[in-house]
Amino acid sequence: MITAPAMTFREWTGPLTADLVLEPAKFGLGQVPSHLVPDATAKAICGFCSTGCGLKIHLKDGEAINLTPDPDYPVNFGSACPKGWEALSVLDAPDRATMPLLHGKPVDWDTALRFFCDNMRRILDQHGPGAAAFLSTGQIMFEEMALLGALAKFGMGMLHGDGNTRQCMATAVAAYKESFGFDAPPFTYADFEESDVLVFIGANPCIAHPIMWQRVLRNKRSPEIIVIDPRTTETSMAATRHYAIKPKSDLALLYGLAHLIIRDGGLDPAFIEAHTNGFEEFAAFAAGFAPERVSAETGISIERLIFLSKTIISGKPRVSFWWTMGINQGHQATRTAQAIINLALMTGNIGKPGTGANSITGQCNAMGSRLFSNTTNLLGGHDFRDAMHREKIAHATGIPVERIPGQPSLAYDQIIQAADEGTVKAIWFVATNPSHSWVDQNEMNRILDKLDFLVVQDMYCSTETAKRAHLVLPAAGWGEKEGCFINSERRIGHSPKVRRAPGQALADFHIFRLIAQYWGCGELLREWSSPEAIFRILQRCSENQPCDITGIHGYEMVRQSGGVQWPLTADQASTFQASSWKERRLFEDGRFFTSDQRAKFVFEAPEAPPEQCSAEYPFILMTGRGTSAQWHTETRTGKSAILEKMTPAELMLDLHPADAVTLGVRDGGKVRVVTKRGELTTKVRLTSCVKPGEVYLPMHDPRVNQLTHASFDPHSRQPSYKHSAVRIESTH
Repeated sequence: MITAPAMTFREWTGPLTADLVLEPAKFGLGQVPSHLVPDATAKAICGFCSTGCGLKIHLKDGEAINLTPDPDYPVNFGSACPKGWEALSVLDAPDRATMPLLHGKPVDWDTALRFFCDNMRRILDQHGPGAAAFLSTGQIMFEEMALLGALAKFGMGMLHGDGNTRQCMATAVAAYKESFGFDAPPFTYADFEESDVLVFIGANPCIAHPIMWQRVLRNKRSPEIIVIDPRTTETSMAATRHYAIKPKSDLALLYGLAHLIIRDGGLDPAFIEAHTNGFEEFAAFAAGFAPERVSAETGISIERLIFLSKTIISGKPRVSFWWTMGINQGHQATRTAQAIINLALMTGNIGKPGTGANSITGQCNAMGSRLFSNTTNLLGGHDFRDAMHREKIAHATGIPVERIPGQPSLAYDQIIQAADEGTVKAIWFVATNPSHSWVDQNEMNRILDKLDFLVVQDMYCSTETAKRAHLVLPAAGWGEKEGCFINSERRIGHSPKVRRAPGQALADFHIFRLIAQYWGCGELLREWSSPEAIFRILQRCSENQPCDITGIHGYEMVRQSGGVQWPLTADQASTFQASSWKERRLFEDGRFFTSDQRAKFVFEAPEAPPEQCSAEYPFILMTGRGTSAQWHTETRTGKSAILEKMTPAELMLDLHPADAVTLGVRDGGKVRVVTKRGELTTKVRLTSCVKPGEVYLPMHDPRVNQLTHASFDPHSRQPSYKHSAVRIESTH
């Protein structure tokens, strides 16, 4: 377990997150040795979250020894959160994977690669292309993602592959595709600073994206900051208004707001008429969400509902709507995201400064995964089922068209279900730790143990998933390899190699190249010879797509420009001036990516969450981030002594004081949290940040996902982690 923190949770989280960003030395972060030569630096993009901060890596004798935030990068302007400051230190952990491990025993690369190829080939030959799958990540460079997808599907003949971005961003992808015609987050970070009203729904950027919150604090327009969230989060504490809705009542709330905006004349009829389809049908549907109904379903008074709608109307034309996991991880997540999009469309709040229906991405390269991982979408946002798309990608990549599958992969949860049914017999996990992170953890691990062949390719051999693997392939981490990330605002940024990986660990790129050679498809992928060569291939794949990047003149342009937002076509590049074109948003011309260039209003009746409270399980458990110093399963952040001091010493359940009285529980006391799936013991923190009947646990503890209920949005296949029925039992 982590050691005792230097200060309590409430002493350093919340609005104090700004101090961590602006005064890092106070916490011992990022102090640069005085002997450094000032110009001995390399510029990189942080490899943790989707903010995509620029960092200056300080070198001595060609090796990275420390880092500072880049004051010139147009994302973070010289700030970094605690994770960014500690990005190098976690590379020196003693549990780094330094040798291939076969059944837990060190072997050389030749033995490991022969074993990998022999077993994968046997399974594919005996059971067909659907019998093996890869599950990738938003943590590696998109050139590596693309090479993995090409190797597995075009070279090895696998049919199925997905990524852990299914856990965080699949909902936004599905919503944008249906509403806008393409997975296209429209915003730029400048919109944080240019809004008159910012509405955060199921988002807590103070903790999850501290540098984005810094951009909010730079807003000089005295904005209204609205937070819609069941919990009193750190962001809601800093907001002007907080609407603590009942868990998973957000869809009813958003439809109710649409009803009030229509009723009170808050529409932009010219925009609706010129640029959208389906509004009349949506207006008729929204008529059923009168304030009385919505108040009963959400727990928000009619007066406050009306005040919220009037705040949005009075904020025209500069209202921006922001969401992240609180929306995406739900049983009706796609329709909820589209309900947000509908509000932006009906009020004309899109394509202009300070506006937008804006999904904040999770991982550093989730956007790269969405476009270039070759999983459920063909490279460049194309469709496996479209013969013309397959021909285009064959021409762009040099891959014979007959080697490109004519159907998309199963989604992540469907791959796991197929493994349980015995049709998927081998899974290759790359830089992800589902034994900790996947919903209903005990069920997941039971299924993983059934596999004929489980491969984990990761920086660390100590993850919960690596410990279950038949074969572990040791991978280099961020800073030990080269490539590009794409952040939440579609900005492509470059990260260089600034140190050597330990032992015999190799960059994921080099592991994939070696597997290609051992498999016998090296010649097929001969042009995929370096990360930048792959970048060139992906440019060709993107041509004439909404994400067209044919105008980028290689890595040097990305480095010199402070990153480049997609799209940048060859024609646009002729007028590109990096010094003046730092921020670009989509849909400024009102044209969307649908066949008729109009956005669509999409809606569906709300449904109750699949698991409800009962006499046996009377509480609703919500999960999410703990602190700004923690990241996902803490595979990396848990290795930093400084970050360790900034996290709670042990797991804490947030419980309302009124419930504590009923249960006979004291602050700091021990309780059991029990569901139909599992149980854990934890300390209690009494707080009014949760309402009676609701409890909260941070997702970073390896035990928490024993409890979560496995329900999935039918459109995005994203799991819900936010609504599980639990029982709380005192251990005294």
